[in-house]
Amino acid sequence: MTQHRELGRSGLQLAPLVLGGNVFGWTADEAASFRVLDAFVAGGGNAIDTANVYSAWAPGHKGGESETVIGKWLKQRGRRDDVLILTKVGMQMGDGSKGLAKNYIRRSVEDSLRRLQTDYIDLYQSHQDDETLPVTEPMEAYAELIKAGKVRAIGASNFSAARLREALKASQQHGLPRYESLQPEYNLYNRADFEKELQPLCQEFGLGVIPYFGLASGFLTGKYRTEADLAKSIRGSSIGPKYLNDRGRRILASLDSVVARHPGSSPAQVALAWIMAQPGLTGPIASATTPEQLQELLHSMHLNLSAADVQELNQASA
Repeated sequence: MTQHRELGRSGLQLAPLVLGGNVFGWTADEAASFRVLDAFVAGGGNAIDTANVYSAWAPGHKGGESETVIGKWLKQRGRRDDVLILTKVGMQMGDGSKGLAKNYIRRSVEDSLRRLQTDYIDLYQSHQDDETLPVTEPMEAYAELIKAGKVRAIGASNFSAARLREALKASQQHGLPRYESLQPEYNLYNRADFEKELQPLCQEFGLGVIPYFGLASGFLTGKYRTEADLAKSIRGSSIGPKYLNDRGRRILASLDSVVARHPGSSPAQVALAWIMAQPGLTGPIASATTPEQLQELLHSMHLNLSAADVQELNQASA
């Protein structure tokens, strides 16, 4: 049985691996997405993260594709009560609309609800900060949505520590709903930005943390170890200069050494389990385009790293 963790003070109980919906309707077509979603729930997962903007970056797409696929799956499988739906607003859609203005949030949530074929969203997140507005503006819109029963809790993503603190203080002062979670970039390779200011802030206020890029764009799976490996996939070209350096190789070596102590495990599982073991972390988001890929990721929820394992990984990636 998978041990659930509460997300901040939201009352939402999440399994410690969150399924990333960025690939649905993009690199995974509807049929493939349904297979992954089925396997995720069957494997003990319960939280699915998406955004209105997924996959506006793909040629011929305008955003909303991922939510639409998830909505069809929820409807066809009758699974709405079994899963938590996490979606976002704020990044630029295919039509150029973006931001966290009140009216825009009111319109966007209706579009997301329609695509998801549901009447409520479990966690509605500000996908990125809108620094043209006071921090209270989106929260005033979210307060209306929570009151109307359309949203259960709210979260923030890609916020600076200063603006997140300001938002949390404003919630207290004005009696507005507070961000219960943060979605930052965080993994064994990219640690400093989150650990320096955001992690202590999340712990101080009791926020849940559901990081994205937990496998550093696939680098932490161990598939890319030499220049030759980079030619194996489309992602390889972007991974090379960023991760394949002395520190990156040191991290891969420490992953291998921890894997050797846990027969049957893999570098990807250890990298995700390391995130799950960090103080205040609720669970990483990871995406898959096949049930086979997903099965490997799901095993990370049952991999218990020792204090020595965590210490070794911490030192190698420091």
